[in-house]
Amino acid sequence: MLRSEINRIIRDTDAFLSEHRFHLPPFADWGLDDWRRRAHEAGDIIDRGLGWDITDFGLGDYRRMGLSLFTIRNGSIDNLNKGRGKLYAEKALIVDVDQMTPLHRHKVKTEDIINRGGGLLVVRLYNATPDGGLDDGIVEVVMDGLHHRVNAGDTVALARGESITLEPGCYHAFWAAESKALVGEVSLVNDDNTDNYFYEPVGRFPTIEEDEPPLRLLVKDYAALLQERAD
Repeated sequence: MLRSEINRIIRDTDAFLSEHRFHLPPFADWGLDDWRRRAHEAGDIIDRGLGWDITDFGLGDYRRMGLSLFTIRNGSIDNLNKGRGKLYAEKALIVDVDQMTPLHRHKVKTEDIINRGGGLLVVRLYNATPDGGLDDGIVEVVMDGLHHRVNAGDTVALARGESITLEPGCYHAFWAAESKALVGEVSLVNDDNTDNYFYEPVGRFPTIEEDEPPLRLLVKDYAALLQERAD
């Protein structure tokens, strides 16, 4: 992705969130100078992958296959291992009409996906087979406390305020219908580096071509920031 495209998406996302009166934490507005000045106090932000995350899944067509998200809070694997501390994560996702997040599953994370506003969120569901394939059996899910049975490969549509709980091993892909959707994710500790298993091979993070300076750093940029400080 071009950095200029990422900057544009962040501006559009900011405007969409403002329209829906959804406010991100203060560090969402940090520019590069802010990060250079305050990185020493931002260990939790960096270590836990909080912040902007714009991806085309390495496919080069963000509008067709992409996602804009912001990780607001997150615990750590160490918390999970000890069974105490911050065991949860929260994200805001902005999903455009017919913009697909590819079919994937998690082995650790259980998550609630919530339509916070805008259009419908359409979710396609499969169970995973033991070897990571697609099972053709019924998918049993809970939606707002009610149990549902869904045929393999079928979809459910979440209207504003509705949610679905996705357990480990449940393949899911999603996109918006009618209009752009503001989506919340509340989950167990999130690790995007090790707990995303895509049915078809894609990249979780984009390759970035630096055609202009970053408006905001992405989670993907933190490693370069740390290297800059080390040098």
